[in-house]
Amino acid sequence: MDFSPLFQPLLGALWYLIPLFVLAAVIKSPWFKGQVGEAIVNLSAHFLLDRKTYHLIRNVTLPTEDGTTQIDHLIVSPYGVFVVETKNMKGWIFGGAKQRYWTQKIFRHSQKFQNPLHQNYKHLKTVQSRLGLTDDQICSLVVFVGDSTFKTPMPDNVTQGLGFIRFIKSHTSVVLTTVQVQTLVEEIALGRLKPTWRTHREHVKHVQGIVEQKQGEAGLAADWEDSPFGQRRQRRDGWLVKPLFVICVLALSAFYWTSTDKPENSEAARSVQIAQAKAREQQLALERKQEARQEALRIEREAAERVRLARLEREREQAFERAFVESYVAPEGCDNWRSDRHMVECVNYRMRAKVGFRGEYFGNRYSDL
Repeated sequence: MDFSPLFQPLLGALWYLIPLFVLAAVIKSPWFKGQVGEAIVNLSAHFLLDRKTYHLIRNVTLPTEDGTTQIDHLIVSPYGVFVVETKNMKGWIFGGAKQRYWTQKIFRHSQKFQNPLHQNYKHLKTVQSRLGLTDDQICSLVVFVGDSTFKTPMPDNVTQGLGFIRFIKSHTSVVLTTVQVQTLVEEIALGRLKPTWRTHREHVKHVQGIVEQKQGEAGLAADWEDSPFGQRRQRRDGWLVKPLFVICVLALSAFYWTSTDKPENSEAARSVQIAQAKAREQQLALERKQEARQEALRIEREAAERVRLARLEREREQAFERAFVESYVAPEGCDNWRSDRHMVECVNYRMRAKVGFRGEYFGNRYSDL
């Protein structure tokens, strides 16, 4: 028994589900969450900070002695340079300024992550060294976006949501001149690496190597895979495996069923193609008829307009002749010649008078015709 007619509609519908699987996988990825968090900070700074005073520079990758360092945002202003680290997280957040690791808790699940202040410290020192800034001219700032709640007291430079705007505006002491601000912006633009996907991938590999090296040297876990960061990396590396496996299976199944040549399906497909071709031909014929009809109407309108203009011109000349006879010809008696000599005089007079009267007449009356 051939079950292909039963599976054919289902497999056809699955093609529409594949993009949904991919979209769901991308939305749940750490990369997408990071991009959303950075976008929130970008938009907030763009609309809530004066762009003439605060210069926002995002996604800055700077070279260092041992590789590269990537900074989410730099905000350069007369009140200092703010080095911003963004975290898009949810749940309860536990941590302190001096703790090496903080904890994220979602219901009963707990997960450790690096203290963002420590993480941002290298960013700050790199920027400070490259730009030659003093300690009072640069400031570290951590911004949490998303549905997260601090469950322990946090330093002032660790903020939630729009709190980072208030923190930046709380700095009112001028530590940089306008010329210095412009110079710093130009130096950052010249010193940063080009923001490409290759730059990002090389930086990620560099960071992973540093984390693995520090984990091995510190002895925090006898085995990397048993440590919290190793488990996080395993989850991150495998977040897309299952969805991709399902997508591949569905795609191969659909390809197999749809690529099998069946006489009834081929005949139906040909019938559909013939019907579609006829419909296209009819549509093209209808469009050509409409274009021809519109062209004929246009020609007819142009001919009618020419006739109307010619009629107006005749009426205008007739009215001019009547007015000229009444104003110049009749008063001089040139409408009734008494002799050949009188006829010549009238003709000459008529030619001279008509030239002057034409300008006078049409200058005053042409608009009325």
